[in-house]
Amino acid sequence: MSLSTAILRAVPGAFILNSGIGKLGMPAEMAEGLQGMAAQGVPPLGKLTPEQFAKFLSYGEIAVGASLLLPFVPTRVAGLGLAAFSGSMLSMYLRTPHMTEADGVRPTQDGTPVAKDSWLLAIATALLLSQGEKSAKG
Repeated sequence: MSLSTAILRAVPGAFILNSGIGKLGMPAEMAEGLQGMAAQGVPPLGKLTPEQFAKFLSYGEIAVGASLLLPFVPTRVAGLGLAAFSGSMLSMYLRTPHMTEADGVRPTQDGTPVAKDSWLLAIATALLLSQGEKSAKG
């Protein structure tokens, strides 16, 4: 694994893993609030109970973060996991009216913390493309 790939994996991996660990055992009220926002972007999440959603979210973040940090997980697999995670975050962002300006793209003050997840999608894309370039050369 190249140094640039290791950096692309380690930084978001540590952040996402820490976020998932911090959500373990979250109170039902917090889970309900997060679930309401998440269901905007991924409607099937609204069918879970708050307790199921809390486990899904925390375990999902832990799995994505760990896959990025563990060097034996292929870069393409880790990149796909990050792409799915960040894509769902961006879907929620774009589908939640108060998070974007009237144009539906630029973030409002409330939307800025979620809009930054576009960087995670860019990192996922870089991980996926770096594998393709390596295969094309080899």
